[in-house]
Amino acid sequence: MEFRGTTICAVRRGGKIAVAGDGQVTLSESVIFKSNAKKVKRIYDDKVVIGFAGSVADAFTLSEKFEGMLQKYSGNLMRSAVELAELWRNDKVPRKLEAMLIVADKDNLFIVSGSGDVIDPDGDACAIGSGGNYALAAARALLSETELTAPEIAYKSLKIASELCVFTNDNIVVEEV
Repeated sequence: MEFRGTTICAVRRGGKIAVAGDGQVTLSESVIFKSNAKKVKRIYDDKVVIGFAGSVADAFTLSEKFEGMLQKYSGNLMRSAVELAELWRNDKVPRKLEAMLIVADKDNLFIVSGSGDVIDPDGDACAIGSGGNYALAAARALLSETELTAPEIAYKSLKIASELCVFTNDNIVVEEV
C-alpha cells in the first residue's frame, strides 16, 4: 500500500515567501484516501516553513531529519539543508527517500530531495510533486503578469494545478514567512 500525490508551490515576492500545498493523499494510482492532509507546516519556532511531497513515510522521515538539522545548526536554513545532503554523500543514510521538501525562511528558499540534493531555485518560484510543473508555470506567469502578493500567487498556482492534476486537490493551505 503506497500513499502518493501532492503539489507544493513556493513564491517569493515583496520580501515575503509563501508556501502552499494541497490536501490530497492518494492511495496507489486510483483512490483518494484523504482530502484534507496538511503538508505545509511551520517549524523552528514558526521561523521556517516546509512543504513536503512524495511517499508519506519518506516525507515525514525527510522532514524530521531536516528539522533535526535546523535544531543542530541554530535555524541556519542553508547549512541545515547542506548538512542533510551530506548524510547521503557520506553514505550515512542507507537508501533514497522517495520524497522532496520545499524549505523557506524569511531570506532563503530551497528544494531538498530524498536523494541528497539541495537546489536553490531559479527565480522567485519553485514547485514539487505530481502537479508541480503546472503550479510552477502558473506561478511564473502570475509573477510576471500581475501584482498579486506571494500568498495570493501560491494559492492561485495550486488552484490551477488542482484543475489539471488528478493527484492534487483544491483543499489548499498557505503559510507565509
